[in-house]
Amino acid sequence: MTKAIKLLTALPSPQRQRLMSLAREVSFPEDARIFEAGGTADRFWVIRSGAVSLTQQVTAHRRVTVAGLGAGDLLGWSWLFPPYRWDFGAEAFSPVRAYEFDAAAVLGLCEEDAQLGMILVRSVAEILAHRLETTRGKLMEQSTTGRRSVL
Repeated sequence: MTKAIKLLTALPSPQRQRLMSLAREVSFPEDARIFEAGGTADRFWVIRSGAVSLTQQVTAHRRVTVAGLGAGDLLGWSWLFPPYRWDFGAEAFSPVRAYEFDAAAVLGLCEEDAQLGMILVRSVAEILAHRLETTRGKLMEQSTTGRRSVL
């Protein structure tokens, strides 16, 4: 299984400092919807404190939690890939403090600094690979125990 990495600690200091120059501190109260599946993905966050639930709408009246994120975790990756729409929704499970990054500004910085761009894309890919493996493991565990609940 891949090792869980944190985006900011994966970046070497000079690239981290350049990225952080674009950060804006934000907060979300408990139960706040941060974004909805299908919405425009024009930003991302690194969680400083609190917990966020990634959710999937399964029926008109039912949402399921597919992952939980906490301090240091990347929230949002759809800003990297066309059509730039959120694949999931996100909700603050507790009060959340985060660094918010404007996707266009970060992509512009990545064009200026190809090394930063490569490290950032590789780090996001590692994060996604780890989350996919974790989800796969949970699904396999559920299928062998006969449980029918979603993650």
